[in-house]
Amino acid sequence: MIQTDSNNLSIFNHMQITHTDVYRFSIPMHPFTIATGTMHYAQNVLIRVFTTEELVGVGECSAFPMITGETQGTCFEMAQEFARLWKGKDAGQLEERMQELHDLAAFNTTIKSAFDMALHDLAAKQAGLPLYRFLNGEKKMMETDLTIGIGEPEQMAGTAASYKKKGVGIIKVKLGKDGRQDIERIRQIRAAVGEEIGLRIDANQGWDYETALATLTALAPFNIQFCEQPMRFWDDDKLPALKKLSPVPLMADESVFSHYDAQRLIRADACTYINIKLAKSGGILEAKKIHDVATQHGIPCMMGGMLESRIALSAFAHVAAAFSNIRFYDMDTCMLGHKVDPVTGGVQYRGGLIELPDTPGIGADADEEFLKTCERVRV
Repeated sequence: MIQTDSNNLSIFNHMQITHTDVYRFSIPMHPFTIATGTMHYAQNVLIRVFTTEELVGVGECSAFPMITGETQGTCFEMAQEFARLWKGKDAGQLEERMQELHDLAAFNTTIKSAFDMALHDLAAKQAGLPLYRFLNGEKKMMETDLTIGIGEPEQMAGTAASYKKKGVGIIKVKLGKDGRQDIERIRQIRAAVGEEIGLRIDANQGWDYETALATLTALAPFNIQFCEQPMRFWDDDKLPALKKLSPVPLMADESVFSHYDAQRLIRADACTYINIKLAKSGGILEAKKIHDVATQHGIPCMMGGMLESRIALSAFAHVAAAFSNIRFYDMDTCMLGHKVDPVTGGVQYRGGLIELPDTPGIGADADEEFLKTCERVRV
């Protein structure tokens, strides 16, 4: 029996959680560098939540310690604590289950997002609906960007040119190491790809206020769509002044983990856009609250990620389809140097366009052969 509550989440009876499998879902990568560090493998954790109705909910998260403070190790350990807490309880009570995790542990948003994802996967499977339809969404055209990590200007320009040849229409460029060199990076990239390619930049908190203002002012001629997170989150009080002076619109990323953060920045007129990531929000429930606050104030949002596989990316795409105010799509994480694709089903990429699966739930799972190579704990 399905009942629909005021938040349009389905509540199911008799879907008791029997056990949870937790995996170190490590994906080897070519090195990927941003302003705050370099990643050599995707530090992911996969969970499978099993129920008495023989439905299995799948969730994945990607630890990015320089942003969230969580590592694969902390996520792996906390997942076992969370799994013990949920054992024998009703998987259909999404909000109650997630509140238990919040009551047990503050923060830990990355691993919480995997548990939130698994519950939504279960609920949509129980309803026999793809997740975007369970969330009252419809399919829409979603074109993701493709990101270039920080390197020498010439090397980055060469990568951008290769992206253009592959048919990529939007390129996101990681900056934030050095303001003057960042200007040169963009100058060479724009020269390499021409004016028809959309360019976005992400400083990942790498600049101070003076560097941000000087760099963004110098980038005015290069038609930059927006700049993500120019400064450290503790400089949020300087964002309103930067927003007024910058010729490039500002998107808040690391400054917004919750809808309370979104409210604070919006009241201060500190950003033009907000980047929503499940690893920051702790899952779909809080992501919707961020989205709704932004919508009320006319602030368009982007759906982004860390270094997830196509499992979590499929969940992101379902959410982006369901949330009307998500206008920008940064869902390229599995293409950022992953050496393997350990996923069955899930979203497909046609150039930069994202195609959603119509199978019930998220529509993606891990490849069983790959899982045999991963450390697993059953709780």
